[in-house]
Amino acid sequence: MLFREHFKYTSGIFGSASNAIGRFPAKAAAVRKGSYMSYKGILTDKVCLVTGASRGIGRAIAECFAQEGGYVLAGARKEGSLKEWAKEVSQKAPGTVVPLYFDLSDTKSIRDAIVRIKKGPGRLDVLVNNAGMVSNEVLGMISMSRMREMFEVNVFGLTELSQLAATRFMVRQKAGSIVNLASVVGVEGSKGQVAYSASKGAVISITKSMSKELAPHNVRVNAVAPGMIATDRLQATIKEVYKNHIPEIGMKRLGEVKEVADACLYFASDRSSYTTGQILVVGGG
Repeated sequence: MLFREHFKYTSGIFGSASNAIGRFPAKAAAVRKGSYMSYKGILTDKVCLVTGASRGIGRAIAECFAQEGGYVLAGARKEGSLKEWAKEVSQKAPGTVVPLYFDLSDTKSIRDAIVRIKKGPGRLDVLVNNAGMVSNEVLGMISMSRMREMFEVNVFGLTELSQLAATRFMVRQKAGSIVNLASVVGVEGSKGQVAYSASKGAVISITKSMSKELAPHNVRVNAVAPGMIATDRLQATIKEVYKNHIPEIGMKRLGEVKEVADACLYFASDRSSYTTGQILVVGGG
């Protein structure tokens, strides 16, 4: 059965009332749309979960992985929000994108997502912890409730999902890659971003410590730390907030979401098979 024929866009694959996931073939050799010529990308036969795939960097990562033949579970909170986009990408790319709806701030929702992966693809090769909240406040204006909410997603949700991905899948498989999205502000700090910097600094520490625990099981853990990236959200505020910072960047421009996605692709693929515990800044100098 051809890969495309296996994944019909029927109820259950792209999200239904039960939020089920289609079963992954034992050997999923991706095929090109139209020509059906075999294409083996560097993520072919790998099941990848990318959180925060509804927009920006997360969406770019999911599309990049699908272009390299991956079976991509695209995480988002809002039921049905990714259906049309996922179908469109899957029709064009060698790989497949399947929505997986869950809430990273809710333990039960995270655990339910892991159960759906277990019942569907049955394994997990790559986890990209991209989902996150941003709150920019100067020290005197930090809202503790907002900071706790941000840590629920950026730190606690990331940790819980990584914990389950590692123990339920990757350690048992004796293979896997976890890629965390940190930030250059977690490395360098930034005025007006004390709370956000703290959450991303925590991600960096988690990455380094987790990598030491999981290395004996052949599971790699790395982080990508983007600088100023031209997401829709950033560009909407660029004139008011960030315009004066661009000349301070070595390359004198904003980064592109694809450049972050490509860095994640390196860590997700076997090309980084001997790399773990590293923080890769994608910041333009």
